[in-house]
Amino acid sequence: MSDFKDKVVYQIYPRSFYDTNADGVGDLRGITEKLDYLKLLGVDYIWITPFFVSPQRDNGYDIADYRAIDPRFGTMQDFEELSAQAKLRGIGIMLDMVFNHTSTEHEWFQKAIAGDPKYMDYYIFRDGTKDCPPTNWQSKFGGNAWAFLPELQKWYLHLFDVTQADLNWKNPLVREELKEIIRFWKAKGVSGFRFDVINLISKPDLFEDDNEGDGRRFYTDGKHVHEYLKELVRDTGIADMITVGEMSSTTVENCIRYSNPAEKELSMCFHFHHLKVDYRDGDKWKLMPYDKKALTNLLRTWQERMQEGGGWSAVFWTNHDQPRTISRFGDEKEYWAQSGKMLAGLIHMMRGTPYIYQGEEIGMLNTHFDSITQYRDVESLNYYKILCGNGLTEQEALTVLGARSRDNGRTPMQWNGEKNAGFSEHEPWIAVPSSDYKVTVEAQKDDPDSIFSFYQTLIRLRKEHPAISHGTIEFQNTGTEQVMAYLRKSADEKIAIFANLSAESIEADLPEGAWETILLSNYEEKPLRRAGRVTLRPYEFVAYTD
Repeated sequence: MSDFKDKVVYQIYPRSFYDTNADGVGDLRGITEKLDYLKLLGVDYIWITPFFVSPQRDNGYDIADYRAIDPRFGTMQDFEELSAQAKLRGIGIMLDMVFNHTSTEHEWFQKAIAGDPKYMDYYIFRDGTKDCPPTNWQSKFGGNAWAFLPELQKWYLHLFDVTQADLNWKNPLVREELKEIIRFWKAKGVSGFRFDVINLISKPDLFEDDNEGDGRRFYTDGKHVHEYLKELVRDTGIADMITVGEMSSTTVENCIRYSNPAEKELSMCFHFHHLKVDYRDGDKWKLMPYDKKALTNLLRTWQERMQEGGGWSAVFWTNHDQPRTISRFGDEKEYWAQSGKMLAGLIHMMRGTPYIYQGEEIGMLNTHFDSITQYRDVESLNYYKILCGNGLTEQEALTVLGARSRDNGRTPMQWNGEKNAGFSEHEPWIAVPSSDYKVTVEAQKDDPDSIFSFYQTLIRLRKEHPAISHGTIEFQNTGTEQVMAYLRKSADEKIAIFANLSAESIEADLPEGAWETILLSNYEEKPLRRAGRVTLRPYEFVAYTD
């Protein structure tokens, strides 16, 4: 399998990236127009979230036709032009394959509910009566994970929205259909694939109630998932392409298997345990300040154990399903730039392939919407009703959404300080948050002290320093929970990374060594050092070489 360790991927949510036809929705031409910007940033690949034909119940993750482009995003000719122009700039395109489920508007499901036995076996149907679902499993969007079809007197499984019916991977015809989709896009010049919730595809032989949880223990990292992935990769010839699997509620052991080159499955894995450190009682919809000690311990465990097992991670803070990084782990006001740079440095210096989500490189922030009418995300709208039904006031429910909604990462890219942040001449599909003029591409791209410039430097350093791209990682005890530190080592280089996670000046222990040379810092002046200790200013990031 190929080596992607010195590469950096940029995620694009096309609906919110750049609108070229003034309809308020970003499009494929918008990505093509901004390729020079992405080249300036220095990224190697762009992962584009789904732009296929879809009723858009879940913003494109409910696909009705895997081989056709939704007209709101453009045409196949637009995609082919994007692919060609990206290739000219040395940028590869990764597509998002949603293979756990399809939209209920997909031709396969429509044939299934019309009673065609071939296509009924493409999905997971169970007999039953209207008041008795096959199991008590919960949908990840709220409510029971089974929907009843009176015309068939059957239930179908939907782990996500009711309009997203789970595919039956036990059926070899389904697996062949999905392989054909991969081959189709490979022929269009695609360089890699991201597989949505791919570790949920192997369902159990026996469907039973979960009296301990929401059902996920029965279908997460299921018993045939590795065999299915090996078959998919082998039969589509994508072993040497960049591939990443989104792994929901997974384990280190499984991620090692998914991403160890010897297994011939995927290049790398997304895993999310570090993004649950501000979930009170493990519940996404209950707020608390994030637990710094837990964050360090989780990153340490995953980094070091993936290293021991020969696995490889996609390292990231945010995506289209997560709140904005600075709003969540940094400081939106006084230390906006410092915390944005610190969080970037901390993740980009780790072992793994870094992913940048659009707008992260300019420090974009959460929505701060003050009305439910401003939200568009189906999960957010569902949970607003659930939260209010559980006794929260409307304002309390909005406060929760303000911190947790997936719309936090879906507002339009802020290109400049003009109308609609330069995203569109038309009113955008979702509002542009009001924010400081500094939070734009125009304000930052030529400023050597900007968050954008810091990201450029991080990308360049990964390519220049084997200790960062290919080296080992070893976390350090700093004597304080407020500072995270680790060493990266190659045959002829050592780099020590320190990150102050707090808004206070903190003293931390240095590892043995001289550590005289600063490779990168987010403050102009060197930090104060004495007797084997370093004093880090609020949200200070510093990387030393020995």
